[in-house]
Amino acid sequence: MQDMQQGENAPIAISRLRVEFKWSPVAGRGLEADVSAYLLTPSGKVRSDRDMVFYNQTDGGTGAVRFHAGDGGAFDVALNLVPDDVERIVFCLTIDEAQAKGHTLALIEDAAITVSDGAAGMMSFRPDLVGATEAAMIFGELYRRGGQWKFRAVGQGFNGGLAPLASSFGIDIAADDAPQQLPPVKSLQLAKLSMEEPDQSVTLTPDADGFGTIVITLNWSHGRNNYSTGAGAIDLDLGCLVEMQDGRKTAIQMLGGMTGAIDQPPFVMLSGDDRTGDIGETLEIDGNHWKEIKRLAVFCNIHDGVPDWRRTSGLALLTAPGQPPIEIQLADGRNDCRICGIVLLENDADLIKVTRLVGYFENQQRLDERLGWGMRWRTAPPK
Repeated sequence: MQDMQQGENAPIAISRLRVEFKWSPVAGRGLEADVSAYLLTPSGKVRSDRDMVFYNQTDGGTGAVRFHAGDGGAFDVALNLVPDDVERIVFCLTIDEAQAKGHTLALIEDAAITVSDGAAGMMSFRPDLVGATEAAMIFGELYRRGGQWKFRAVGQGFNGGLAPLASSFGIDIAADDAPQQLPPVKSLQLAKLSMEEPDQSVTLTPDADGFGTIVITLNWSHGRNNYSTGAGAIDLDLGCLVEMQDGRKTAIQMLGGMTGAIDQPPFVMLSGDDRTGDIGETLEIDGNHWKEIKRLAVFCNIHDGVPDWRRTSGLALLTAPGQPPIEIQLADGRNDCRICGIVLLENDADLIKVTRLVGYFENQQRLDERLGWGMRWRTAPPK
């Protein structure tokens, strides 16, 4: 069996498989948890409440996903039956009455998600839950790229439990349902916002639980234009400049291994280094520490290959619990520039002001100068 790391993906060669959860509660705490699956369109949303599969609604996608009770809960998946407009199936675990009981994922031991052919296990992922403050998590997902299904180890947590998790997928959870049960669901459309105009801005307002985890994902067409191998292959690297309220400044980027941290300043972390564009590169921001951040400028860098922004078809997507997803297309850029400034997030009286940048620069220093960041830059010595 293949043991996967967070962000890692692997192809699925069979059409029928089982996705199974295993976990144990810390003794003496009375913790209860449930698992659920969501069938998502390319927009990252369900088509209706029927696309949420759990113990009280045991099948979805016209039989493509079926829930089975067990020690941790499991789902039988028939990939050949998945509707054409479904691109991803995400598998989640949520803690019951987390806020009322003060429970978090840190009270779960030996947690794992396993993908098998119904008999032998093919791959598994064990998220690190030590010290976790969230009450819900996406453990893994099946996703479709170019007709090929793959499994990805995700490990993305959500503060507040089921409600913000479901809301991020376009489902509204009623607040007054009986304890100890996953409540009924009703449709809620969080319309995707496409930022297309220069310097276009939108302000995000937190809900009662704060902003939660803010996720910025970058995808590009590395392979769709036959650029996946050999000379001319394009590899985009996601990164950002961060300025804290106390004046500290830093850059988060793969270069130099400066990947940041989510549980300590700057409360921003870069996950993985995708060289294909298939699963994308991801920045996570702990929105519960947003008050400590002054501003954040997200950029990407053409790491390998000749700068050719037209061929990348780069697309950035910003998502946060309870917020409309924000989409930013990387338009035709200057092919003598390796840096694209994508979006600027500013602390506006503890709200988040999101402004489209989509400007092209020779390097990070020129982006810094354009935004007045004021960091000191130097050329790395030759190796």
